[in-house]
Amino acid sequence: MSSFRELLADAKAKITEIDTQTAADKIASGRVVVLDVREPDEFEQGALPAVVHIPRGHLEAQVESKIVDKSSPVIVYCAGGVRSAFAAKTMQELGYSQVLSMGGGFGKWKDEGRPWSTPAILSPEQRNRYQRHVLLPEVGVEGQAKLLASKVLLLGAGGLGSPAAMYLAAAGVGTLGIVDMDVVDASNLQRQILHNLDRVGDRKVDSAKKTLTMLNPDVNVVTYDTRLSAENVVEIISGYDVIVDGADNFPSRYLLNDASVKLGIPVVHGSIFRFEGMVSVFHPKLGPTYRDMVPVPPPAELAPSCAEAGVLGVLPGIVGSIQALEALKLLLELGDSLIGRILTIDTTEMSFRTFNLKRDPQNAVTFDNREKIQVRDLDGACAPWLSK
Repeated sequence: MSSFRELLADAKAKITEIDTQTAADKIASGRVVVLDVREPDEFEQGALPAVVHIPRGHLEAQVESKIVDKSSPVIVYCAGGVRSAFAAKTMQELGYSQVLSMGGGFGKWKDEGRPWSTPAILSPEQRNRYQRHVLLPEVGVEGQAKLLASKVLLLGAGGLGSPAAMYLAAAGVGTLGIVDMDVVDASNLQRQILHNLDRVGDRKVDSAKKTLTMLNPDVNVVTYDTRLSAENVVEIISGYDVIVDGADNFPSRYLLNDASVKLGIPVVHGSIFRFEGMVSVFHPKLGPTYRDMVPVPPPAELAPSCAEAGVLGVLPGIVGSIQALEALKLLLELGDSLIGRILTIDTTEMSFRTFNLKRDPQNAVTFDNREKIQVRDLDGACAPWLSK
């Protein structure tokens, strides 16, 4: 039978231990994964920035899903350097080839005045609700906390706004703004899943708030029972991180474009027609915008609404869900978004195609030119509105 001291000595003989200064230098290089193996209550009181947290007792079960590349350099730390030594030895046995244990642990790191922060914390109820997000290394607790602190504005509580709002609320986006001045009609229920028969005649924003609050009480739903206009658009959209565009008319789209470009807010655009849909992300700071895709509005007779042309009820669910996904990717800075690309969907043949979209050099409504942009209602005009 070996004593604890003998087991610790054996572990340290088989691993590489570094001091806090060496650890800090390696972390500063940016090419290392930092792993905290302390218990949750210790972690919540403070940790090194941008770390992976796996309590020592869960290491064997979770590490391979959270640190996938076993050739990555990893620095393991605990409170004083004991648990990290055992963890480093275990990781070597699992096939990790560049594992280092930080001697002295977090206690010494903190005492030396090195940078640390208080990690994002979820309540037990939130950990349970968002468990499937937390399990994703790309999201985790920090990503979920970021979503809870985010603000997304939805233009419309109709066919596209309904699925987008429900998935964003379910995902835990902390503040959802909804702009709509319509009432619930029985003809909406074929596709607008935020509403139901009991709410026919109710204001759509009120119906939406009831549904979303019942779905997730973490979400603060802010309603705007008004028509978006040049007088109110800048005030309404200010402060939001992302806008999900579910408008069904060109004046609203151009108004939203110019105001969002002026403020630098990305817009996740979606549109539907009969059996077809499209999605793109218009980010004023990073890529093309709506006016780069549609420089001038088409004649009214060439742009019938869903009420005139019809739409397959499930199509808005597909497009709105993709819009929600793109909004979450922007908030989490995750993956490749549809900035500079247009995704088209044809449900009759179930085809998805992607087309590149570039900035139009003739488009004067740009973020670089934002100080000159005057946001005005369309009123039939199609040229950019810029102050001279």
